[in-house]
Amino acid sequence: MRYLPLTDEDRAKMREAIGVATIDELYADVPKDVLLKAPLDLPRGAPEMEVERRLAALARENVPASRAFLGAGAYRHHIPASVDHLIQRSEFLTSYTPYQPEISQGTLQVLFEFQTQVAALTGMEIANASMYDGSTACAEAALMAHRLTKRRKAVLSGGLHPHYAEVVRTISRFAGDEVVTLPPDIFAREDVAAHIDADVSCVIVQTPDVFGNLRDLSPIAEACHAEGALLVAVFTEAVSLGLLTPPGAFGADIVVGEGQSLGNPLSFGGPYVGLFATKREHLRQTPGRLCGETADADGRRSFVLTLSAREQHIRRDKATSNICTNSGLCALAFSIHLTLLGETGLRRLARANHASAVRLAERLAPIAGVDVLNDAFFNEFTLRVRGDAAALVETMAARGVLAGVPVSRLLPGAGLDDLLIVASTEVVTEADRDAFVAAIEGAL
Repeated sequence: MRYLPLTDEDRAKMREAIGVATIDELYADVPKDVLLKAPLDLPRGAPEMEVERRLAALARENVPASRAFLGAGAYRHHIPASVDHLIQRSEFLTSYTPYQPEISQGTLQVLFEFQTQVAALTGMEIANASMYDGSTACAEAALMAHRLTKRRKAVLSGGLHPHYAEVVRTISRFAGDEVVTLPPDIFAREDVAAHIDADVSCVIVQTPDVFGNLRDLSPIAEACHAEGALLVAVFTEAVSLGLLTPPGAFGADIVVGEGQSLGNPLSFGGPYVGLFATKREHLRQTPGRLCGETADADGRRSFVLTLSAREQHIRRDKATSNICTNSGLCALAFSIHLTLLGETGLRRLARANHASAVRLAERLAPIAGVDVLNDAFFNEFTLRVRGDAAALVETMAARGVLAGVPVSRLLPGAGLDDLLIVASTEVVTEADRDAFVAAIEGAL
C-alpha cells in the first residue's frame, strides 16, 4: 500500500461517503471461499540491483534465438531500423483512440492507409483497422458470418491453427453457437464440402495451413456458396501474400490473419495485429473500426471513423464487436514496413522466404529418420521424425538450435507426437541450416 497516496483519514471519509464501515464490506458479493485468507506466497520486495541480477541470471538460461526455426503462427523476420524509429515518434507512440477527428487526422490517415494495404494484400474490397491478433480476428469472422447468414454453425478445417480453433470454440460456446472441428489434416486431403449443410454459416480454412500445406480454396468457396454459407480464409504468415494467390481471388468472403510478420517482433507472443478484410456488401456487419476518407468544410481531404459513432463501442451485445482497443501502434509498424518494401520488395522478400525453406527441406530429406511430409509449402513445412518430436527439440536446443514446434504442443493427445513444424525465413543463413542438419543428425 506504500504507493497509494491516501491517508487513513482519507479512506475513512470515503467509507463514510459510500456507507460502509470496513473495506471488507466492498467484497460482500464475492463468494467467501474464493477470498484470500492470507497474502499470496510471493517473494518479498528486493532492491533494484538485486532484481536486476536475478533477471539477468534467468535470461542466461535462455537458448539464443539466433538459430531458431520456430513458426506455427509467429515468424522471425528482419525489421528495418526505420520502423522502430518512426513508431516511437511521440505523436504515434502516445496517441489515443481517434474519437475526435479534428485532432486525430494523422492517426486516422495511418489507419486508412493500413486498411488500403490489407485490402490489396488479401484481394478483398474493404478492410478494418484492426483486430487484436489473428485468432481473435478469426473468431470475429465466425460471428460476422452468423449475423450475415442467420445461421449458427461453423465448420473448422483440420488444417486451421489449433489456437485459432480454440478461440473460435471459446467464443462460440458462450454465444451458444455450434462448432464442428474436423480432425487434424496433415496432408490437406480433407473433404470440407462433405460437412457443409443448410445449417452452416461458414467454413474456416487456413492457407498455408498450420502444417505448411498450400490449399486451393476455389472448390471450397464454390461448395460454400452453393449452400448459402461463407468461406473464411485464414493465414498466419502475412509475407506469404507476396507470392501466393490472394484469398480474395479464390472467392473467399472474409479473410483474416496475423500481421506480426511485417514490422512487429516476436515479443514472447505479443502484442500482435490482426488483419480483417471482406467484401463491400458486408461493410455494415464488419467488426472493429473502419476509417474512411472524406472532405472537411473547406473541401480538404480528411479522414473519419466511418459507420461508427463513439457509442458503438459501448453497445455491449448489440455491437458488431466488443473489441474496442485498436492495435494502432502494431498496425502502424506493419504499414511502415510494407511501405518501405513496396510491391517489388514484398515479392522479393516472399521469394527469399520460400527459397530458404526449400533449401532446408532439401538438406533434411536425405537424412535417415526424417521425412518431409509436404508436397508444396511457403516458408514452413512438417517433418515426421523417428521417436518423439518434443524430445528431439529439447536435444537439439542443447546443441544450440531451436528446431521448430512439435505438433504435440499444439495438439496434445492427438497421436501426432512424431511431427515437427519447421519454419525457415529470410533471416536463416546457410550456416544456420548447417547447424540444423548437424544437430538433428546428432540427435537422431
